[in-house]
Amino acid sequence: MSHDNLLFSPTTIGQLVLQNRIAMAPMTRSRAINNIPNDTMREYYQQRNGAGLIITEGTSPSADGLGYARIPGFFTQEQADAWAKIATAVHAGGSKLVVQLMHTGRIGHELNLPAGQHLIAPSAVKAAGQMWTDQQGMQDHPIPKAMDNGDLNRVKGDYAHASKLAIAAGLDGVELHAANGYLLGQFLNPRSNIRDDEYGGSPENRRRFVLEVLDAVIAEIGAGQVGIRISPFNPFNDLAANYEGEEAEYLALVHELAKRNLAYLHLIATPGAVPDSTVKAIRGAYPSNLMLAGEFNRERAEAALQSGIADVLAFGKPFIGNPDLPARLLQNAALNSFDANTLYTPGPQGYSDYPTSAETAAA
Repeated sequence: MSHDNLLFSPTTIGQLVLQNRIAMAPMTRSRAINNIPNDTMREYYQQRNGAGLIITEGTSPSADGLGYARIPGFFTQEQADAWAKIATAVHAGGSKLVVQLMHTGRIGHELNLPAGQHLIAPSAVKAAGQMWTDQQGMQDHPIPKAMDNGDLNRVKGDYAHASKLAIAAGLDGVELHAANGYLLGQFLNPRSNIRDDEYGGSPENRRRFVLEVLDAVIAEIGAGQVGIRISPFNPFNDLAANYEGEEAEYLALVHELAKRNLAYLHLIATPGAVPDSTVKAIRGAYPSNLMLAGEFNRERAEAALQSGIADVLAFGKPFIGNPDLPARLLQNAALNSFDANTLYTPGPQGYSDYPTSAETAAA
């Protein structure tokens, strides 16, 4: 493999040996009817198994974390058995599969939750905006219940239990979603976390729950099978962004993460949103495996690897319409566009029906 093609060279991150440095970023696609992975999802992931690493769509470790319509869970044996079939399909192409554990927290609606479940969050602070429900269309986010000590302990246990189920089902690891305004990210942010106990107030207190969840997962499956995703300066889902001290807070978090010998740190570094100086500072604070996501193409990805600013590059939108994206990148082939109208609709249309370059040529 040429030194100019690091993107296509193998690498090892934690316990994961990757066939290339291309990761498929986690993307919610809302195809899990009754929150259980199905054959359509298996086909979708199998089609994309040329990546070095596939990170699943956000998958809840708890029944009260299923805030979006039709997103999968990983807290029952039925769900685990369904994910096991997807893992087998992914491994057939040489890719590794990690599940992104995403509790939606205050982002959601109770119509999307199983009966008897309610939205929970660090604080009883309603998120701006609305959420789609299959029953009643768009609805305002409700005011969530502020998590009490019982909720905190239960959810930590849920993350650990989901991680154990994932490894037993044959997946290669888990990624904790502490980005984009979901539960773990809500604890980090001063707009969504206004607690006055040991989990709120100071930056140290606001990152406490994230680290406790991470340590619970590590204790269950080992650090070498665990990654975590963060997104500084990101206002998505009604978070405060660019507030005074935000970069210092994230650097302090990254220093804590670096102590834990994780498989990787996954940083959303969208150009224009996250300064290059912040990415460099995080790279300096995290000398181990760093994955970057943020509108990468082949040229930018290769440059990031050559400079040492990243070890693995995550591609999101290009994987939607291009199931054979790694092969297309290697060949410098044209990329399919995708239909934004079918991103979150049920069924295979706009999901598992995009052609490979070989299928297009044959047609």
